[in-house]
Amino acid sequence: MTTFYTKDHEWIAVAGDIATVGVTSYAQGQLGDVVYVELPEGGKALSQGDEAAVVESVKAASEVYAPIDGEVTEANDALADAPAMVNEDPEAGAWFWKMSIADKSQLDDLMDATAYKAYVDTL
Repeated sequence: MTTFYTKDHEWIAVAGDIATVGVTSYAQGQLGDVVYVELPEGGKALSQGDEAAVVESVKAASEVYAPIDGEVTEANDALADAPAMVNEDPEAGAWFWKMSIADKSQLDDLMDATAYKAYVDTL
């Protein structure tokens, strides 16, 4: 599995033709305690940059964007009942949705872990 990152602080883990998407630890830290998550429904077609989910914290609400084109295959329904999972494990157990990958070449525009860390260090 290969993980990529966006400048909007989403991570995308790719395994074959399926990608799992969530928010980074940096994003969670900026948001503070997450209290609500709105996820996309299965079957929803997403284009790169589309608003796909909403996360609300005690500080603010923020959109989560689709890092690539594809179709939602599954949402992490556990987050709806326990949004605090994002506070505890944003880059693993608290994934937001899984999606099919429509155009693998879009992954070339995303950052790897080293590039993302360097990007965050400039913020």
